[in-house]
This record gives sequence, C-alpha cells and structure tokens, in this order.
Amino acid sequence: MQFSIVIPTLNESENVDLLLTRLLALDLVPESFEVIFVDDGSTDGTPEKIRRWEAHKKNIHLVERQEKPDLTASILAGTAIAKSDIIVVMDADLSHLPEQLPAVVSPVLDGNYDVAVGSRYIPGGSTQGWPLYRQWLSRAGGLLARPICDVSDATSGFFAFHRKLITNIPEKARGYKILLELLMSGQGNLSVIEIPITFHDRAQGTSKLSLSHHLIYLQRLITLAGGTVSIGTASRFAIVGFMGIFVDALTFQWMISWNSGLALAHITSFLAAVTINYTLNSKWSFRSYHEGNLDWYQFGRFLTVGLFALLLRGGVLALLVYTWHLPAELAIFPAIAATAAVNYLGSAFYVFPENRNRPSLDIRWRVAAVGIVLFVILLRLVYLGLAQLIPDEAYYWQYTQHMDLSFFDHPPMVAWLIWLGTTIAGQNELGVRIGAFICGLIAMGYLYAFARNLYDKSTGMRAIMLLSILPFGFASGLVMTPDAPLIATWAATLYYMERALVAGRNIAWLGMGVAFGLGLLSKYTLGLLGIAALAFVILDPAARRWMRRPQPYLSAILALLLFSPVIIWNYENNWVSFLFQTERLGGGGHTFSVHYLLLYIAIILTPVGLYAALHALRYICSKNNNYDKCERRRNLFVLIFTGIPLVIFLGISTFDTPRFHWTSPVWLAILPTIAWMMGQSRTLYTISSRLRAIWQPTIIVSLLAYTFVLHYVVLGIPGIPYQFLTEHYFWKEATLEVEKIAEEMRSQTGQVPIVVGMSKWSIASALSFYNKDSNKMDIRSRNMFGDNSAMYDFWFPSHPPSNRPIILVGMERHTLERDREGDEIDHMLDQPSTVQYRIVTRNGTPLRHLYYRTAQGYHGSAISKLTKRQ
Repeated sequence: MQFSIVIPTLNESENVDLLLTRLLALDLVPESFEVIFVDDGSTDGTPEKIRRWEAHKKNIHLVERQEKPDLTASILAGTAIAKSDIIVVMDADLSHLPEQLPAVVSPVLDGNYDVAVGSRYIPGGSTQGWPLYRQWLSRAGGLLARPICDVSDATSGFFAFHRKLITNIPEKARGYKILLELLMSGQGNLSVIEIPITFHDRAQGTSKLSLSHHLIYLQRLITLAGGTVSIGTASRFAIVGFMGIFVDALTFQWMISWNSGLALAHITSFLAAVTINYTLNSKWSFRSYHEGNLDWYQFGRFLTVGLFALLLRGGVLALLVYTWHLPAELAIFPAIAATAAVNYLGSAFYVFPENRNRPSLDIRWRVAAVGIVLFVILLRLVYLGLAQLIPDEAYYWQYTQHMDLSFFDHPPMVAWLIWLGTTIAGQNELGVRIGAFICGLIAMGYLYAFARNLYDKSTGMRAIMLLSILPFGFASGLVMTPDAPLIATWAATLYYMERALVAGRNIAWLGMGVAFGLGLLSKYTLGLLGIAALAFVILDPAARRWMRRPQPYLSAILALLLFSPVIIWNYENNWVSFLFQTERLGGGGHTFSVHYLLLYIAIILTPVGLYAALHALRYICSKNNNYDKCERRRNLFVLIFTGIPLVIFLGISTFDTPRFHWTSPVWLAILPTIAWMMGQSRTLYTISSRLRAIWQPTIIVSLLAYTFVLHYVVLGIPGIPYQFLTEHYFWKEATLEVEKIAEEMRSQTGQVPIVVGMSKWSIASALSFYNKDSNKMDIRSRNMFGDNSAMYDFWFPSHPPSNRPIILVGMERHTLERDREGDEIDHMLDQPSTVQYRIVTRNGTPLRHLYYRTAQGYHGSAISKLTKRQ
C-alpha cells in the first residue's frame, strides 16, 4: 500500500458514487492505495452507499464517528486506521478533481517533500464556479495565515503528507483547516511544495461551512501565532471592556464639563479605565494565564500596551474633534472603540501570551513584525494630517506654488508628490504628507523583497519591522521631504540591482533604470549607488560579464532620460543646482567632523542599531571558508552597497560638517543582514542572543517615543510645557499672530505691509502655508536684505524700495537686528522699531515666542547676494 486517501463526509450521498468511480478509473494499481471515508453522522444515506462499495472493494473503508462533527477530528480518525505511511486528504464533493490526485501525491511518494499542497493560488491554479464572496473569504483566510505560514493556499483541503507528522498536531486542534495545523506543527522544518490545482464548486449537495467555522479558524490562527484567544477570553474581555468604557466615558464627560482640556480629560479617563481593566482581565478574562496576586513583569507589559493605546487614541480623538469637528463628548466613543483592538491584541499576544505550546522564535518574530508594522502604519495614518508642517515641508510645498522642471537646492520629485497629494486631498497637512506615507509603503515592499531574496521570508519581515521603528525609517514615511522618495527609490534600486547583478535577471535592468532615474529625481545622493554598482561589477567575476552586454547601458540611458528635466532646468539656469551641490562640499570651513557623523548615525539608527550594523558588517567581512559561492556574492553585494556610500560620507566628514540625515538611505543595504542575525539561534549564538535581548526594549522605547512626540505636538501632555519647539514649530498659531500684526499696521497706515521671514526660507514658507486666503499677506524672505534664500532668490530675486510698512519676523531676537554676515539692517529700513515679541498660545496654553519688528518703509538692498554670485 503506497498511500491512503482520507475523505471526510457529512451528507455527501449524491457525490460518493461519482467520486469513487473516477478515483478507481485512475491509472493506478488498486492495491497501491486505499480510500478511507470518515463520516460525521450523515442523515442522507451516505454511510449506506459507502458500505455497498466497501462490500465489493477491499481498498475502500468506512469509519463512522459518533462525536460532534469536526473536520480535523475526522481526518485524525481516518489517519489512525490508515495502512500507509503517506496520507492524502481531499473533499468528497468533487471540488478536488480525482484526476489531479497523482500530481499531488507524487512529490511525497518520491521522498522529495514532507508535504504537498494542492494550491489554487499559485500560477496554474484556479477556482471555478465559486461566487465572489466565497473567493474573497478564501483569499482572506489564506492572507491571514501568510505571516506565519509559507504556502500560498494554507486553507486548501487537498494535500498529501507523511503520516508521522500528524503526531505533532496538538490534541486541542479543531476546525476545518487541518493543513494549517500540520504546517505549523512542523515549526518551519518541513519541506513543502505547492502543486497547482483547479478547484470546482460542488455540483451536488450543500456546503457545510458556516460562520462558526470561520470564527474557529481565526481562533486557531491566533493561537498558533502565540496569542491567547478563545470565545471565552474574548467574551470576558468584551464584558470587562464595556465596564471600562463606562468608567472611561463617564470620567471624560465629567472632566470636559469642568473645562479641563481634551488631553488631560482623555488621559485621566483612560488611566481610570485601564486600572479597572487590568484588575478584571488578570483575575477573570485571562485568569488561566495569570498566577498570584500581582505580576510586576506582566503589569509592566500591560502598562506598555496601555500607553500605546492611549497615545494612539489621542490622535484619533484629535482627528475626530479638530478635523471632523465632532463634539468631544461624542468623539470619545469612537476613539475608545478604535483603540480597543490594540488593547485586546496586545493583551492576547504580549501581556498574556500562549506559554504552554509556544510557537518557535521565528514565528514569534514574524507575529511581532506584523503587529509593529501595522501599528506604525496606523499611527502614521492617524497623525498624518494632524501634526503641523515643519518649515522644511512648508518650503517644499512652496515648490508646488512655483512649479518648474527642477529647483535650485533639490530635484523636483518632492514637489511632484506634494502637488499630486494636495490636488487630491487639498492644501493641508494630509495633502502635503500623503506622498511620504505612500513612499514609506513602497520602501517597505521593496525592502521586504530585497531581504527575502538575500535570505528568506522571515528576514524580510524583520527587515521592514526595523525600517518601521528606526528613526530614519519612521520619519521618512511621515514627513514630506526629499528623503521620503529617496528612501523608497533607494530600496527599489537595491532590489533591482541585486536581481540584475547577483541573480542575473535580464528584466531587472529595466527596473533598475526606472528606479535609478526616479531616485535621481528625488535626491542626487542616489548617484552613490551607481558608484557602488560599478565597484561590484569590477570586483565580482560573475557580474563582470554585464560590461560586455547592452542591458546596463540601456538602463543608464533610461535613467538619464528620466533625469532629463533636471538637466534641462540646470542648462537654462547656468547649472546653478549642480554648482551649488559641489560648493556645499567644503562649505563648512574644512572642519573635521567624523565624530559628528558617528553621532548622527547613532541617532538615526539608535545606538542599538549602530551596534547591530557594526556586527553585521564585521560578520560579512569575516574570512570564512565555509561560505559557498552564493553567500560570498551576497555578502560582497551587501558590503559594497553599504560600504562605498559610507566611506564617501566618512571622507566628506573629514573636511566638512555633514547634514544630520545624509547617511539615512545607506543603511537599507545592511538592514537585511541585521534582521537575519536577529533570528539566528545557533550560528553567531552569543551575538544574536545579545542583540535579541536589546532589540526588544529598543523597539518599545522607539515606538513610545514616536507616539509620545506626536501626541505632544498635537494634543500636548499635561504637566509638560512646550519648551522644546519654540523656534521651528507651531507656525499655524504663529501665523495668526502675524496676521493680527499685519492687520494692525494696515489699519494704522492704510497700506498692506510686506512680511519678511528673517531666515533662509523656513519662516517665509511656514507663514505662506498657514496664511489663509481670506487674509492674504505679501510674504518675502531675507534675500530682501541681501542674503541668499535658496529658491526665494529665483521666485523673488529683488524688491525695489517701497514706502509700504514692513514686518520682520524671526525665530530669534538677533536675526532681526543683523543679517547673516553681521551687518546692521537698520539702514535698509525707514523708522525701524525695536525688537518686540508676543507669546503665541493655543486654548490658553503658551506655545512659543514670536519675535518681530516693524518699519515704515524699505530703502532696498545695496548689494544682493544673487547679484554678487553672478
């Protein structure tokens, strides 16, 4: 007997005859297989039909179960009496074509694989006859399992496996998707192949699937992922949650009625509710996972989850109140509901996890990666349109008000993305930043694919988790600067370069040309990858062959064509942008700044990230004769594409002061190796275990820092004054004050004043963005006084003398008295006042100081910086 076919049945009398007829008609020796029907209490004569076949065929058997119908239990019962060591499971309703049986069982019979899955969702597979909603449910079930299971069709009911594997399935397994139980019981040690099949909807009888089956599937999926979830815990958690909502809402309403402020009210009410929730959840909802009176370690985890939920719901509350204009008394209820999932899933997976049958370390990291990445995406979505623009974002928004092929200090991609976002979402923070959010998703997708190609799926998931929580990755998906498209295109270019140079894929050169060209349109820094690619081709013999083929040159031509708008703009403007970029090198006065570069790297990567990156570089540089050719080429690729840009930045920092964020994209190439080391339990055991131990608190602290800062700038934190953002933030409220000053001067003089932002471009841009059309001001930058102001030199190259009143606005007092070179600016003004200031407030809370001075006219600048350059 080569294999046994186990077929569960429940009222399938109309299909038995045709199923057996087609099975026995296969080109198989009857003695080579047996068919075991396991009936779960059919009432339509199914057992009688099977007995008639059993009486005449020795390889057909019937098992009648008396227990409650359960597909997993039926398959286990059939496997228990099977005579073969290889088991095939298929449905009785002819949705699995008997003619496809040989293709499914052959890989296991040949001894090449432990499990063979008949898959609907790989090339060659399909589903026929199912209504759309059934297809969506099936797809959704498979997608939910993908993070912890590496097959495309984890919900398939047609598969073959070695009988010994069934012993790994836990006794409490139940439901209708035993394949998932089988795959997860192997903890990643199984060799699995997917065989394309065509799935047909049943022609006779009715489906046995119901809502309860789907709920059981979700429960088992969460349990297999390491969470403690059941109908009992969920219902008890819901009851406790409703009690918490009552306390939460009641406290909130009481505090709002006393005008305590939105932030203080929601934080206080949340803390009151969470205290009750923890007490009741630990003693009742998850009582089987809580021992003793008070577990401080567990309580600390509960507080951590609570802080995440609290700071996230602050954003939801602000969104509902400030953007959707709901009354606070009503907004609190959807805000509570929106964060209930964070509390429940955090409790199920983090506070009260499954400890009796814990999944493997790899699965736990996967689940953590999914949770963290989803939380980061949700956090960005909530706060995307709430946090005010920083001056850099407002400056790039100004690009869109003067659209051109390129710009003096940056290529045009950031302007194109902001224009598209504001066209769709409006002239607001959401419209400006939606491009950064999309770039963040693109970066995640390409980094995942890049890491998966270098190592495996688990490494890819950990890599995007690291990208989400490291400061440079989190910020690039939220703040709309040129770094947002740069990170996305850098990740895309790395992916296509690895596919072309390491994997040898011809088509990847097309993707490389597009990604490289779009990257140059984002920021010139991406050109460093071209130098790295050339170095790799020279050093790697296998990649050197591409120098004799047309693909690299065609790819370069494609990138150059995409970059042509920048070339055309520079040609029309005396190459000023290219000259500016080269002049920046050494512009810092030939100062040795390597220590600053290292400090900046430690900030954008966190100290733990820098430590991990150094160990990863050390590992791939180590001489190890056990490396095979593929590993050597992979390590060389990572080393070159991290090392070349890093060495260039190190060289620059020996004579110039680097910018804070310059090296951010460099670390994308090494992130997969860092992520791979996090999951190693045998090789590099000491380093890996040490890194795992310090990564966990780093992830938590980083996420808490981001949520804290976002909540702080949007709603505030009671007891913490706004003392850290006095210069570069809260320009929305500051603009209102400037509008008041301008209106006062207009009333006194009868003329509209000129408002001058006394910084390079920050103040003028922020004032322009937040200045409403109903009270439009004439806003200029400091180039009116002879200093350079980047694109303002092009937009407003000069201003003639004027008798209109002038308002100078500065971040600091001294900028209103002298220009950048220390010259007095009073001689350019008519009757200048002394420096004055106002305290900018929001709802009575002091935010910042606004420094300004006024004058009755403007004499003009004797020598403009732009004229001096020309």
